Formats: sequence, C-alpha cells, structure tokens
Amino acid sequence: MGKLALRFIQWLKEGQGQVVLKHLIDGLDQQRGHLFGWVPIGLGLGIGLYFHLKVEPSLSILLTLAILGIAASLLVLKSAPSLSPIFLLCILCTLGFSIAGLRANWVAGPVLEYRYYGPITGRLINIDRSFSDKIRLTLDQVHLDRMAPDKTPKRVRISLHGDQRFITLAPGMTLMTTGHLSPPSGPVEPGGFDFQRHSWFIGLGGLGYTRVPALELRAPEKGSSLAIFRARKAISRGILAGMQGREAGFAAAIAVGDRANLDQETVQALRDTNLAHLLAISGLHMGLLTGFVFTLIRLIFASVPYVALRLPIKKIAASCAMIAAFAYLLMSGASVATERAFIMVMVMLDAILVNRRAISLRAVALAATIVLILRPESLVSPGFQMSFAATTALVAVFGAWRNVRLPETWPRLPKFLQPIIGVAASSAIAGFATAPFGAAHFNQIAQFGLIANLASVPVMGLIVMPGAVLAGCLAPFGGAWIGLWVMKIGISWILSVAEFVAAMDGAVTYIPRPDTAVLPMLSLGMLFLIVWRGRVRWLGVGGVMAAILLWFQVERPQMLVSESGNLFGLMSKQGRILSHAKGDGFVASAWLENDGDGSDQFGANNRAGLVTADKIVLAKFGSQKILITRGKYAPEQIAQNCHKATISILAQKAPEVDGCRILGRAELRKLGSLSIKEEKGELVILGAKQATGRRLWTR
Repeated sequence: MGKLALRFIQWLKEGQGQVVLKHLIDGLDQQRGHLFGWVPIGLGLGIGLYFHLKVEPSLSILLTLAILGIAASLLVLKSAPSLSPIFLLCILCTLGFSIAGLRANWVAGPVLEYRYYGPITGRLINIDRSFSDKIRLTLDQVHLDRMAPDKTPKRVRISLHGDQRFITLAPGMTLMTTGHLSPPSGPVEPGGFDFQRHSWFIGLGGLGYTRVPALELRAPEKGSSLAIFRARKAISRGILAGMQGREAGFAAAIAVGDRANLDQETVQALRDTNLAHLLAISGLHMGLLTGFVFTLIRLIFASVPYVALRLPIKKIAASCAMIAAFAYLLMSGASVATERAFIMVMVMLDAILVNRRAISLRAVALAATIVLILRPESLVSPGFQMSFAATTALVAVFGAWRNVRLPETWPRLPKFLQPIIGVAASSAIAGFATAPFGAAHFNQIAQFGLIANLASVPVMGLIVMPGAVLAGCLAPFGGAWIGLWVMKIGISWILSVAEFVAAMDGAVTYIPRPDTAVLPMLSLGMLFLIVWRGRVRWLGVGGVMAAILLWFQVERPQMLVSESGNLFGLMSKQGRILSHAKGDGFVASAWLENDGDGSDQFGANNRAGLVTADKIVLAKFGSQKILITRGKYAPEQIAQNCHKATISILAQKAPEVDGCRILGRAELRKLGSLSIKEEKGELVILGAKQATGRRLWTR
C-alpha cells in the first residue's frame, strides 16, 4: 500500500501528473450544481474513518466536531460560490465521523462480561435459524439469576437444542429455560468480520444455547408492542398452511421475513447461484411490489377517461404505492435492509409527487444520505454496499444510454425483444457492480449467477410478487389460496433453477478475503468515475484497477489460532490444514471461506502436514515450530514438550516453564484470535483485539 502511494506521489511530480492535477483543480468549478452527489460520499468517508479507529473518541470530541461541522455547513451554504467543493467534502467527513460516534453511544447497552450458565427468562421478540440450522430465539426483558439489572443485557439470543416438544412458540410470550450465554465474540481472525460491533448496534448483549426444554412462564400480553410481530407470525402460519413443501418457507421469507422454515440446502443453493438476494426483503422486493401497485392503480384509473382527464392519476398511483411500501415494511419486520429499501422507494415516489425525475443519481444520493444519517453502521454492511452499488450503476449506465443517439440507418430492435434485452442488461450491470462486494464479504463468485438471475428475476416480478399482492387482497374473503397457488408456481420455478445451476460444474469460484483497503479504494474509484464531472473522472478507473491489483496480491496468514485456543490452522500448498475435525465449526468454516477454500472442516483436517502425538499437535513453517494441545492434561503436556517449539498454545491456564514461551487462556482472552507469520526469521503474532483496538463494543 505504501509503495503504491509513493509511486502515485512521484507520478504527480512528473509532467503527465502535473497536467492531470491541473485538470483536477480546473474541474472543481464544473462540480458546482452537481455537489449533492458528493454528500453521501463525504458522510461515508467520515463514517468509515470512525469505524477504522483503534481508540474510541470521547463524547465531548464527537459533539464538538458535530457542532463545528454544522456551523461550517451553514457557512458553505451561505457562501458556496466562493468556497471550494473540497472544503464542503471535509465538512461532510467531519459530520459523518460525529454521526457514527454519536450513534454508537446512543445504542449503548449492557453486554455480558463473562460466560453465564443458569436460569434465563425473557420475552420472545424474534424467531429465526442459527448457523447450525437450529431454531433460534431473541429475547428482551431479560432476567438472569444473580445479575444486577444494570448489568443484564437488553437482548439475548439462544439456540434451542434437545427435546423442545413442550412448548409452542408464540410472539410476546415470556419463557424460561436454563442455558449457556457468552458475550458476543470478536473476529475469528484479525481484520475479519466484527460480530461484536454488529451485536452492539442491534442491542444484542449475549448469545448461547440451551439443551433443556424451554417452558412458557407467561402467556403473551394482549395489545402489547409486539402486535405487528404477532400479525407477521399469523400470516406466516397462513402461508405454511396454504402452501405445502419447501416453497412455503420461501414464500414466508419474502412475505413477512420469516426464515425459520427454510432449510440450509435451499439457502445454500440460492447462495451458490447468486439468488440469495431474492430471500432478503430489500430493494428488489420493495421495488417490484411498489412498481406493481403503481402500475396497477394507474392502469385502473387510466381505463376510465373521465377520471384520467380530471385527476392526477400518476400522483395518486404513487401515493397508493407509498401506502403499500409502508405496509410491506411493517409486515416484513422492518429489518435494516427493508428500512433501506423503503427509504430508497419513498425518495423515488416523492420525486413523482413533486414532478421530478423518479430515477436519478440525485435520488440515489438522497436515499443514501438518509440511510447513513439514520443508521451510519450500515456503511460497513454488505447489504448497503451491494444495494447502492447496483442502484448507482443501473442509474448511471441507463442515464448515459438515454443520451446516446443512434444513427437513423441502424436497425431497431423489435418491441417484443426490448423488455428481454432490458432485463438481461439490468441483471448484467447489477451483477457486475455487486460482484466485487459479494466476493469480498462472502468469498465466492457464482459463475452462472447471471443465467440464474435472468431465469428467475422476471418470474419474481411477473408471478411471485403479483401473487403475493393477490393473496393479500383476497385473504379477507377466504380466497388467499388463489394468490398462494400463483406464488407457488413461480417459487417452484426459482428453486428448480437454483438447484439446476448450483449442480453445474464450476458453479462457484472461491475468492480469498481482500485487504481492508481494497473495498474503500474500489468504491471511491467507481464513485469518482460516476459522480465527477469532467475528463478527470477517468482517474476512477485507475483506483478500481489499483484495488483489483491489491486484491490479487493478498497473502493469507501462515497460521491462525481460535480465541478458545482449541483450533488452529496452518497454511500449506494444498490449503489450510486444520488441527481438529470437530469443534469451533463456525470459526473453521470462516477461515476456509476467507482463504477462498471450498473444503469443509473434516476435509481440511485430513490434509497432511501436521505432526500429532498424544493429543499434541506440532505445526512447522519456515524456521518456526508451534505446539498446541487441549484436554485435561494439556498444561502438563505443554510443560514437558514446550522446549521443542518456538511457542506453545493451550486453552487452559499456562504453566510457567523457564525458557518457554506459552500462551494460555488469559493471554488468548486478552488478544483474541491470533494471526501468526514469520518475518525475517522472527515470529510475528497479531491478535484480533489488537487489530480492532479499544472501542465501545470491545470493552
């Protein structure tokens, strides 16, 4: 990264660099009148800086920066012609930084400080499925035995194991069980996905499991704040009763956000074909629903000439679409992704009401600005990045195409082909724009995702979503089965496409996790290319190419150690070798995914390269030897054998042995998961907590 920066500075000093720099300065004047597109970019830069910090800024600093940013913004708005757009960008960065910090302090809540085992009581507010495909409950109004109220998490999440036939789950019921709870875990490796941060912003202070039956302590209260949750579950039960098979789980997921009835095989097939976005209630679903309602209402009114000539039917249709969008937001559970989609749709429908172009870069910028102000943490989520990447790319490309004037002598496409070409082009553009973000977050690229989307998205828009609207309209009259029948036809087709494409050879290509600088560079390069006015915009291509080059140069850690100390993985020519075939399954799968390795934990454990004897595992790379063990007698074994290795690691209390470097339970808790490599013959160890720093969510 540093070498690239030095080369760029040297290039600027040379003749060609000077010319580009002059064009850049001159181009600032061209940006006036187009500055609004830079508002979310400036806010995003500030928000990204906040989340990149290693030390939490004080509340007084955040408030001071916010006040200064607002005051400077008012000054810029008053004297904009005389001030540089760069100054405005700096102010927006300051505001974004402050907004993110204030939001993090606003959502603060108690987090477990230690592992807990004992009675758990709480009110049921959500039901979904865990990584291990178990029913998972989210509880609020939590009570834990012998824990003060100010230390008790606002929300906990528990997975149900064992025999759970003694309870029928109902929204709002108060249940009790006995289980294990732990604080949200940190990244599985330095620089990896920070689940602690994610949990902080959703108010989750503990998570775990129970193997004993969960029992109903109190029935749901009538007229409680969970009325919408109850309505969602009632709709979900109605869908499951009226539509049998795997299609029912898919229908419940897209209708009310209930994924509890989706099996992992179906979800995996959708992921492998780049169709998983059809499950998440996001921009696609909100757009299809509101688009269908808008078109239907407009056609109904337009069919009556007396009404069409006297009423603003376009605005009436937009208002009806707004109502439908709001109802869908409530019924889907108002998740972060759905809120983001709702905001985007409302901005575009509002544009129709005020006689502005509904689909434009300005509208996209306004939606992004609102989302970043309300939920700045969305910036680092894959949903935000992928949805706005797709929307921005589609608006930019089709906006540019709209201005193209083809020669009259050129042949024109038949009208029946135009919708087909439009869908194909939209899928290709959206797929191309979101591919890097999907690969970075999920470590895979669906090779035939375009084919799957071309075969599925039109069905989603023409059959599934209209069927859902029809079911909702006919439900009060007992005719919901008609709409559900229509939905099932479309969903069955989509699932068949997913299974067929996923089974094709080479359907999935696995990609290693990029350096943390790659996505910011890539995003800024693409945005500069789209938003900047003038020839200098093509510098954005250079940013994109630099990001891709940096991605290809990624080097995965030679060795990784889990925070528990029970699992480690050694990188070899054949891939990462895992020390154990079972245990820490989530960590193991995350490591392999980040390596761009499609193997499972069992397969990675069977790779040759580790020396194992008497539950002691010895890993060698370069001149380094690392010894790791677990079990009841691990401390004694480490004490006897630690002289054979550069460093020894165990999950228990580390024994003190002269001449041995030993990391035990206390050190692992302090450092978190470990990344180990050799540099110039020396062992370099980096802990995940060192990489994250001292933040609100790590204390």
